[in-house]
Amino acid sequence: MSITKIAVLGTGANGASIAADFVNAGLDVTLIEQWPDHVDAMNKNGLTVRMPERTEHTKVNAIHLCQVAELKTTFDLVFILVKAYDTRWAAELIKPVLSDSAIVVGLQNGMSIDDLADVLGPDRSMGAVIECCSNMFEPGVCNRETPPEESWFGLGGLSDVSHSRVEEVAEILRHAGTVEVYDDIRSAKWMKLVANASELVTSAILDVPLFEAVADSEMRKFMEDNAKEALAVCLASGSRIVPIFGFTVADQDPDTYAVNLLNEVLKRFSFPNTLTTVLQDWRKGRRAEINDINGLVVSEGKRLGIPTPANSMTLRLASEIESGARKAELGNLPELLAYHKGG
Repeated sequence: MSITKIAVLGTGANGASIAADFVNAGLDVTLIEQWPDHVDAMNKNGLTVRMPERTEHTKVNAIHLCQVAELKTTFDLVFILVKAYDTRWAAELIKPVLSDSAIVVGLQNGMSIDDLADVLGPDRSMGAVIECCSNMFEPGVCNRETPPEESWFGLGGLSDVSHSRVEEVAEILRHAGTVEVYDDIRSAKWMKLVANASELVTSAILDVPLFEAVADSEMRKFMEDNAKEALAVCLASGSRIVPIFGFTVADQDPDTYAVNLLNEVLKRFSFPNTLTTVLQDWRKGRRAEINDINGLVVSEGKRLGIPTPANSMTLRLASEIESGARKAELGNLPELLAYHKGG
């Protein structure tokens, strides 16, 4: 089996920059995107990826979601980078244009691997962990703060069949960053979810960059508590602590590891002007992955009998912001921290 035709489904900030890496490596790549202006801009002017030390302009082949039904070819490898809550329909969309030996990789936050496997089957599904810091506010232009040499990915199959092809896929993904292969990709994705639960939504509630949010000592403790709860739920669910993005696990108790994992994320990916993906979505007027991150911790905590007061507070305020009942602003800090006072 060989991979000749690749699709990247979901070419926002991360998806577009990763797709550009593949194109620049000489691979046959089709970008599939739902934002019409972005598709038009990429096809007309190419894709611009701005990085701290360089800017790259890449000619790409981009199509809109509605054009998938017009395709006369099939794909051997698909990377899905839509929001976690869009995984199921994205998998159904791409299913008719997969080759017989195709592999689909959910390169996303959250635990989208179950939706992927449910639609496509575990033998053609792979899970992945992504650490790539990018943002996009202009069609055809991606601002990537972590270039390929600083980006990191974890990769693992969902069955023995799909896992037997991990190195084949990893060889391609290494054009976009460092790749580590996992025999237990579910545990690796839980580690990323623990990190995400601590900082993605919590800092967005204050409408400030992550760097600014963690400067407040009480806020930082609240973020740490979100991480500790998430890891407790992870372990109760049957997953285990594994190292991610090079962060070595030694003899650490779960609470210590949760705090150290947050610290590692902040050290590697907290830049003065970095907005989390959740805050980017809210500023664009879009729904974010709150139910796939802190919401998942809360729902799984209820199922397993694990208390999650910090994550519950995060979810409540974030849900109010998404419903329009509340604004994301620094004024939310006292209520967010009411959890510490028994509120």
